[in-house]
Amino acid sequence: MNENHVNNPADQQPDEEPRNPIDAFLYHQRRALEETGKALDALVPPGFKEHGAEAGREFVKGFKVLVDAAITELEKMSKEMETKSREGGDRPSTTGPSKVKVQVE
Repeated sequence: MNENHVNNPADQQPDEEPRNPIDAFLYHQRRALEETGKALDALVPPGFKEHGAEAGREFVKGFKVLVDAAITELEKMSKEMETKSREGGDRPSTTGPSKVKVQVE
């Protein structure tokens, strides 16, 4: 190893102690976080996890339906606007082919 090599705690074996204080701190913090996650996971019943995951999937499906409906309406409005512009529908006078000079005092 050269002097630019940084020890990554994830690369070390579980039994191997980190070589410097920063690596040791990060190693222990990572382990603490893993154990906290396991503790919280043990508190939640399996049925809750299953139904919570299904609720999340249904939530996403609901938003997908909503977004798809909005896209359909926007496409419909866009087609109507294109049709009106082709037919030469009512346009404001500011979009005419002639220019008007305005004098400002």
